Amino acid sequence: MSNLPRWPLPSASTAGEPDATGTARPAEGWVFEDPRSQSLLETIHQVAPSQASILIQGESGTEKEAIARYIHQHSPRRNGPFVSVNCGALSEVLVNSELFGYENGAFAGAFGSVAGRFEDAHQGTLLLDEIDDLPPSMQNKLLRVLHERSVQRLGASQRTTIDVRVIAATPRRLEQQVAARRFREDLYYALNVVTLDVPPLRQRPGDILPLAEHFIGLYSRRMNHAPIELSREAIALLLAYPWPGNVRELENVIHRTLLLSRGIRIRADELRLPASAQAGLPPPAPSSDDSAPQHPQAVLAANQLLDEALESLCDQYSEGLEALLQNALLLKVWQRNRLNQVQTARQLGLSRSVVRTRLLRLGQLSPSGEAIAPTPDGPPCSPSAGPATGQ
Repeated sequence: MSNLPRWPLPSASTAGEPDATGTARPAEGWVFEDPRSQSLLETIHQVAPSQASILIQGESGTEKEAIARYIHQHSPRRNGPFVSVNCGALSEVLVNSELFGYENGAFAGAFGSVAGRFEDAHQGTLLLDEIDDLPPSMQNKLLRVLHERSVQRLGASQRTTIDVRVIAATPRRLEQQVAARRFREDLYYALNVVTLDVPPLRQRPGDILPLAEHFIGLYSRRMNHAPIELSREAIALLLAYPWPGNVRELENVIHRTLLLSRGIRIRADELRLPASAQAGLPPPAPSSDDSAPQHPQAVLAANQLLDEALESLCDQYSEGLEALLQNALLLKVWQRNRLNQVQTARQLGLSRSVVRTRLLRLGQLSPSGEAIAPTPDGPPCSPSAGPATGQ
């Protein structure tokens, strides 16, 4: 499977659009890096060009709709509509008119003729999500639609021919629903020409870090944040956590972390995962961007370390020491605030204009005022960088 194509995840605005070669990229929320995902991708590429109905089974949060969109994008129907219906969100009263449409006067409040989702998806693909929640009466109608390739609106006397590929999705094992007599067996076989079992995130660990990095990049851009990376301990925690909410939970964790964390490196504790997830993990290594200690004894220890560092600097530098310390403090606070000038100015107790002038002098801002990502060796902090008064 090493010869299978791989694509970078797109942003929300480009999900499903063709790339420079004309090949559609995967829908957001799915990568195919883990061997199990690669196996699923191989099956998808085999069945996507067909007209067969497909049943997608997987836990909640595994982004089954993203898989359905990917199938649509790689099918002959890619230029037609993709329509998604959540059957579990519709009441038994509404599901009939939602799927099949209605004519004027079909029921109280029915004004005008309205096409249903099947007609909306004509010459395209219709995803019936949470298909197992479809009421029994609608299961009978759906089976007839699949057999006759036509629908009848509520209040209409004629049937309308449709050309639709149906993809069904469910978070449950549909064969168990059939055995419990909660789902029609003949409808199950009509939908289940091909079954795609989507593995949960915990069973495809090779996808966890690529997904996390994708969501970090996505939300950093949306929030106008500087680049941020995962610490070693955060990576270990992400890989150890079982992710009961799957991809959707991972996305929410990354989004929340970026909203609440500080600095340019995400620590394990900033992920705010359940304490049980950290059992068995190695103790975190000291990090230069850890929050300042708050315990009185820890504060005294930190002050002692600061005093020793200042003593050492006084021994090393006979001049320019104030500029060195100002530059170092400014750059550390700026990095801790993810290159945000307003937050940096607030923490230092300075005006934003002063902070901006100093950063420009240190080469950390472009002439247009955009932040320049720090280099691995760090920005200049020596006295030769010049005094950082900015006034």
